[in-house]
Amino acid sequence: MDNTSPTPLGKLYLIPTRLGQNPPLEVLPMSIKRIVEIVDDYIMENEKVGRAFVKAMVPGKSQPSLNINTINKFTDPIEMRDFLDPCMQGRHMGILSDAGCPGIADPGADIVRMAHQKGIQVVPLVGPSSILMAMMSSGMNGQSFCFNGYLPIDKMERKRALKGLEKLSKEKNQSQLFIETPYRNDKLLADITSNLQNDTLLCVACDITLPTEYIKTMPIKEWKHTKVDLHKRPAIFIIHAG
Repeated sequence: MDNTSPTPLGKLYLIPTRLGQNPPLEVLPMSIKRIVEIVDDYIMENEKVGRAFVKAMVPGKSQPSLNINTINKFTDPIEMRDFLDPCMQGRHMGILSDAGCPGIADPGADIVRMAHQKGIQVVPLVGPSSILMAMMSSGMNGQSFCFNGYLPIDKMERKRALKGLEKLSKEKNQSQLFIETPYRNDKLLADITSNLQNDTLLCVACDITLPTEYIKTMPIKEWKHTKVDLHKRPAIFIIHAG
């Protein structure tokens, strides 16, 4: 008769990271440090960035002891099938994105779904989300909002997308959030101000939690006369019409 018990599954920790290069414990709770201390198996968006975060969080942790798989838009879904093997063997794991919270406008959701399918406990940890922090500080409708990711690059398609979001915002009284590759931020701001109605509100929130943080909400008519350099600065854009 076999009296051995099955090995308990490890947990999957969703580990938020910094939104910039400030000291980790200025924006992250000690609970993150405690988890990084005990976890050696990681799924990272970028190994170099992830290792640097682990080192900044726990300087004495052995880097060679880390077991790392990377997940990004180029990762083969077939490869991901084995990423959670450490959890199945009883070891805790962590998911790390380049900035902010895993699975929110970042890779990780597919792994989390697999964890649920395998019966692995998913543990979200507290940390900064630029999307939520921008929404909090915008003064717009925190009861109803939608994150739309990236808008089209093509000028005419982008114009249609902006006007569509403005119309949707007015019809539903719903704030609409979107982002752009940082080096195209200034062009996006110009497209917003030239295509939306003067009384539509726009919030620009960039460098959130950093010393250069800039958060401003004004009608489009005021943005047309406002100079701000957003080039290569991570930013969230929010509009609300009506």
